[in-house]
Amino acid sequence: MLITGSAAVMANGGFPGSAAADRDELIPSLRNLASAIQSVGTKAVLQIAHGGRKCPPFMDDIVGPSSVPESKEGAVVPRELTAEEIPDIIRAFGEATRRAIEAGFDGVEIHGANGFLIQQFYSPHANRRDDQWGGSRKERMRLPLEVVDEVKRVVQLHAKQSFIVGYRITPEEAETPGITLDDTLALVQALALKKMDYLHVAQNDIWSGSQRANVDTRPYLEIIKEHVGNLPIIGVGSIRTAENAAQALQAGVPLIALGRELIIDPEWLKKIAQGREDDIKTKLAKTDQLQLEIPDSLWGMIMRVPGWFPVETEA
Repeated sequence: MLITGSAAVMANGGFPGSAAADRDELIPSLRNLASAIQSVGTKAVLQIAHGGRKCPPFMDDIVGPSSVPESKEGAVVPRELTAEEIPDIIRAFGEATRRAIEAGFDGVEIHGANGFLIQQFYSPHANRRDDQWGGSRKERMRLPLEVVDEVKRVVQLHAKQSFIVGYRITPEEAETPGITLDDTLALVQALALKKMDYLHVAQNDIWSGSQRANVDTRPYLEIIKEHVGNLPIIGVGSIRTAENAAQALQAGVPLIALGRELIIDPEWLKKIAQGREDDIKTKLAKTDQLQLEIPDSLWGMIMRVPGWFPVETEA
């Protein structure tokens, strides 16, 4: 199964160079993308997202649940969404799902992770509202669950065959207040009741656990797995070698995903199939951009964000 990078559900929710699914005129190009993925026997899943306050500072209308910026230097203060605008965002996720269905995708992944807008609504750091969309955990959970309900409603209405609906989460936030492991367990239990097809746990390292004091420090995946019943979990993060993948599967992680690893070495899977595990490349060289066809926008981020990608140091 191939999950695309995030596709914006609204014009003010995307990133330079990323995909979009915010208008019908994009359906033909989305169809080309789905067909290319499926041509080699792979399921095609469109990740649908709104970046909220994480969108680039040069965009015209950066929005969030509240006028609270990210906890980083130079972060833009987003415009607080009105109560009247929020149903439009929920509908936008449904419309993006309809377009994915019409384009022939096999499913969608709702992006509720990595500090994007859906996570912002669940976060007590980003969401300081006192209406029905914020406040208590139940109110903060309202938007994520209503997005799920809308996506599933659209699938029921438009999909002629089985259609995958997954959800991506980030287990905790570093900020205080921020999303805690208890918050995440409450959310994943609610998602399990919605009968999602999978839960994608977004981490830099698949074995990461909580860094907060006086909480369970086992890997997030292990703890989450105990709370979701039969809901399949995808683990991701720093699975750089065949041995890393085998260790994860042997530890009971049901499904694993590769992201950065396939950018560093697009033949990762082929090398395993051919018994060439030792040939897998696990670091980027600073001269790799042209050969790997990495777009300028992504390459710039790789070079600017220390530790995101493993990069060879110059001798």
